[in-house]
Amino acid sequence: MFLSSARRGLSAFLLAATSLAPAISAPQAPAAPATRRVPEAAGPDEAAASAVRLNALAARFAPVPITADASGLPANERDVLAKLVEAARIMDTLFLRQVWAGNETLLLSLLGDDSALGRARLHYFLVNKGPWSRLDKEAPFIPGVGAKPPQANFYPAAATKEEVDAWIKGLPDPEAERARGFFTTIRRGSDGRLTALPYSLEYQGELARAASLLREAAGLTSQPSLKSFLDKRADAFISNDYYASDVAWMELDASIEPTIGPYEVYEDDWFNAKAAFEAFITLRDDAETAKLARFAGELQELEDHLPIEPRYRNPKLGARAPIRVVNVVFCSGDGNRGVQTAAFNLPNDERVVQERGSKRVMLKNVQQAKFEKVLLPISRVSLPLEDRKGVAFDAFFTHILMHELMHGLGPHNIEAGGRKTTVRQELKESYSALEEAKADISGLWALQYLVDKGVVDRSLQRTMYTTFLASCFRSIRFGLTEAHGKGIALQLNTLLDAGGFKARPDGTFTVDAAKIKDAVAGLTRDIMTVQAEGDYAKARDLLARMSVVRPSVRRVLDRLRAFPVDIEPRFSTADELAAR
Repeated sequence: MFLSSARRGLSAFLLAATSLAPAISAPQAPAAPATRRVPEAAGPDEAAASAVRLNALAARFAPVPITADASGLPANERDVLAKLVEAARIMDTLFLRQVWAGNETLLLSLLGDDSALGRARLHYFLVNKGPWSRLDKEAPFIPGVGAKPPQANFYPAAATKEEVDAWIKGLPDPEAERARGFFTTIRRGSDGRLTALPYSLEYQGELARAASLLREAAGLTSQPSLKSFLDKRADAFISNDYYASDVAWMELDASIEPTIGPYEVYEDDWFNAKAAFEAFITLRDDAETAKLARFAGELQELEDHLPIEPRYRNPKLGARAPIRVVNVVFCSGDGNRGVQTAAFNLPNDERVVQERGSKRVMLKNVQQAKFEKVLLPISRVSLPLEDRKGVAFDAFFTHILMHELMHGLGPHNIEAGGRKTTVRQELKESYSALEEAKADISGLWALQYLVDKGVVDRSLQRTMYTTFLASCFRSIRFGLTEAHGKGIALQLNTLLDAGGFKARPDGTFTVDAAKIKDAVAGLTRDIMTVQAEGDYAKARDLLARMSVVRPSVRRVLDRLRAFPVDIEPRFSTADELAAR
């Protein structure tokens, strides 16, 4: 039922969305082939075996219904929610195109294949948002597609990284800033020269439709801050200037909490510079949000006591750090591919972060599903019996929150070689994995600081390290081509070397309470110092040496092969809204 409904919905949507895109004279991405026939297996036996293999790969994502209680919303706000889900679906189309120029054509071919192998390919394509398995070092699972392009579809297919880098460096400063900015693609014109194309032109048709839906939703809501954000984000889709809508998103105070647009840069493996489209349509959990609000007031003190040289600390953080606990209604694009997002910290624009701070959004119903379906089973294999009682949802949830809070702390705007720059620009493709590792490990450091201060109950100290250890085995299974998986491998190996974690003779792992605090503080210091100095060579070397799977860890991972790696959400509430 899921596949047939997905096939009908995506096929109709993609055809409709594609027809909206007007012909424009600006330089375009290399076109996908006009037709692409998915290769058949050599015979029925091989086709059946291929389908079994693909279904086994897909089974690593446990299907979970994702529900959110919208019954308390007035009728007009439920209509707003339905409009936002419709707009969010457009982000899927845009993300597919950003991942690879051939994605949409290939998907339409898959939609027309009703064989067992065709259904298996389609299912796993939808999980990964493309024909490469994100858990398996981006290995292609459909014959003939080749390797996943590291530049995705943000840069010309025939260009090299060195060519693009040299071209940007040769531009005047304002043009170079636009070219390396979040919201432009780099294309080659008819004269062979490179040029920066704004998203508002590259994705003109789809963004016009999304903007129209946001304005319709803005006209329906009775919540002023929601109306402001939706109107401003609609304007941004057309103007390519996202600053005002990012500020409005920071000021959002409504029962419906939408995040929609281009945000994260993980797909750009060349420079970690280009933002991918995604959406999270959620409902705010007021009670849980109120519980966590106290953490926002601790951030400057945490910054002032980071275990790094004082000159690397920020004397004044952005003005605010709102925290929202929400339940997901629907997510799409970069927010729904492979491993599911459990929380996020946005916006990424350093101007907004410097002036306004950033918002931390906790996806509680997604986190609960991950904890129950994935983390608890993993703990029964990776931890000794006496430690398993120390794995707790409160520790899991609170560390994810602290991870997101710590993204906003530490070095961001820096000086390197006498230049004012950012950590993101200096560390290039190493940035995302190191930043994820920083947020994880400094999140543990911060929780310990707050426990010692008395802000957090001391009982958390008994569960947070053990829960994090079990979660390391959860996250490393995401794969070492993924920023979070690479970052967790770095942490796990470093903490093992420092004695904070220990491998036991029976193949399980445990926490050494006497060494873990110093080990966490030491790694926090090392990562943030590399960031503060903008040392690309050190960042690349650190990841190359430490982001590996060692034999003792591999033995645990081998025993986890039958366990889910993550969840595959089924958005039940969104389906109910669409059926109204």
